[in-house]
Amino acid sequence: MQKRSIQRGRPAGTTTYEAEPAIAFGAVVREERTNQGIAQETLAHLAGIERSHMGKIERGEHVPTLPLILKIARALKCSSAHLMAAMETKLAELDPPKRGN
Repeated sequence: MQKRSIQRGRPAGTTTYEAEPAIAFGAVVREERTNQGIAQETLAHLAGIERSHMGKIERGEHVPTLPLILKIARALKCSSAHLMAAMETKLAELDPPKRGN
């Protein structure tokens, strides 16, 4: 049996992703960045990524990987847990729980 190579990124043929978590995470990153008075380009530099990539993350057009989330949190001088908790709060605001009738 031949060993399969590891492929990076989405599986071949995947064209969709869950937009809500991406949008919520991006909003949290933008809010944290602006609260600290950091320019998007500066944050991207501190996180070690391209500014255009940071823009896509903030607009919810890209779902960051775990290592990237950790880099962004480190650049913002906060924990990844803080970003995740804030994202969960944003998600709850975007999609309030439905009440039974």
